[in-house]
Amino acid sequence: MSVLVVDFGAQYAQLIARRVREAHVYSEIVPASISAPEVARRAPGAIILSGGPKSVYEVPAPALDPGIYELGIPILGICYGAQLMARDLGGQVEATGAGEYGRTTLTRTGASSLLSEWPEESTCWMSHGDAITLAPAGFVVTARTPGAPVALMEDEARGFVAVQFHPEVGHSERGQELIAHFVHHVAGLAPTWTNTSIIEESIEAIRATVGEERVLCALSGGVDSAVAAALVIRAVGRQLTCVFVDTGLMRQGEGEQIEETFTRQFGVDFIHVKAAERFFDALGGVTDPEAKRKIIGELFIREFEAVARELAGDSHGPRFLVQGTLYPDVIESGSAHAANIKSHHNVGGLPADLSFELIEPLRALFKDEVRHVGEELGLPEEIVWRQPFPGPGLGVRIVGEVTRERAAILRAADHVVVDEIKKAGLYHELWQSFAVLPAVRTVGVMGDGRTYAYPIIIRAVTSDDAMTADWARLPHELIERIANRLIREVEGVNRVALDVTSKPPGTIEWE
Repeated sequence: MSVLVVDFGAQYAQLIARRVREAHVYSEIVPASISAPEVARRAPGAIILSGGPKSVYEVPAPALDPGIYELGIPILGICYGAQLMARDLGGQVEATGAGEYGRTTLTRTGASSLLSEWPEESTCWMSHGDAITLAPAGFVVTARTPGAPVALMEDEARGFVAVQFHPEVGHSERGQELIAHFVHHVAGLAPTWTNTSIIEESIEAIRATVGEERVLCALSGGVDSAVAAALVIRAVGRQLTCVFVDTGLMRQGEGEQIEETFTRQFGVDFIHVKAAERFFDALGGVTDPEAKRKIIGELFIREFEAVARELAGDSHGPRFLVQGTLYPDVIESGSAHAANIKSHHNVGGLPADLSFELIEPLRALFKDEVRHVGEELGLPEEIVWRQPFPGPGLGVRIVGEVTRERAAILRAADHVVVDEIKKAGLYHELWQSFAVLPAVRTVGVMGDGRTYAYPIIIRAVTSDDAMTADWARLPHELIERIANRLIREVEGVNRVALDVTSKPPGTIEWE
């Protein structure tokens, strides 16, 4: 059984879903507009109401179909979700004027099945203005903070729990323990969502979908498409042909590495399409980042269609295309309840007249889950733990028009950045580290002469899942080594800067 995370616009909705999965129970995010009949149809084992930026008394403010409370399903309310539960069930929520933000001391106030092994005081993470001041009938208040007289309330008979703080964030002591206790003991859900179960369910679904048909897999060199390919190989074996499209926008040595890995380890049919000239021609004069993503996405598909026609000859060619689409790709590309942050080439950038049926075995997974599945499938470490690389490649790390010259400069610069990060032993500690090239030129002085060349931006971030990220505090000595090498070794570069923007407000990639 699964857990539905009802999203009320929370910054941490995706993190809640991940925490449930870390407790080995499958979870998915649904909009606040979901109806009681739809919840009943899905028959989840539990529901979690997320936080959100609104007050429960704002007009309009997200609401929950009251029929959901009557379905007999255990519910955990977090922050806004806790206040909504309190108000909907007859309690009281007020603007006390004593909001809490950041680390706060949580004090136990009574017997609690959730907190039975907790100390009398612990640290939790708060972010609220309003506060629950009166618990509804049937609830017992079991914890408070200085600004929240009802920081935790429980209705054991109905399996309802509400917490004013955010157990899903790492700053809340034992927060993961609280979520796991709710899922396993209050809701009674068994920890069956494991790497093995993910693989088994994916293989079964792929076989049921594909049958005896032939399949193409779009390999990009990153972990996502590699794991997707490995799953399909496990499911249908020789029915798969892997295709690597060299767009001219890849990292240094990318094509050679991915070809060697998949032909050596898996022995599958592998086609290396050298399409750089077609991509550069299509991107000529284009500066809008969304336009670039859509052009790259469509041309990717056209290249795969050409391969499919060649493989078909006079017979029926491959009908299915495998992609390494992840859950964050889907969320960021927009939906009925999520804003379009940017169109991922394999989601929002696909052409309307797509001639393939898509196989996306990783569509419900976060990056860390994909890595663990890759390890279970036996993929080499250099693939599994490679830093993420955008599908459009260097095309979205060149801010402005993409040209052959700029791509060559950026590829060389990116190699320098990654090489120094690896030498410093930081590669696996960072979520991503790379170079960005803004399509502007700056004046410099080299060898007593004037230069007019490009700047390079160093971008390095830490993250758990790319939904949020913090800029990495690289040692000054490392930054100096990178900058010196960039200017000394990469022709066309005369200035280096460091990006110190977190996500939000920025994104990890520049476009």
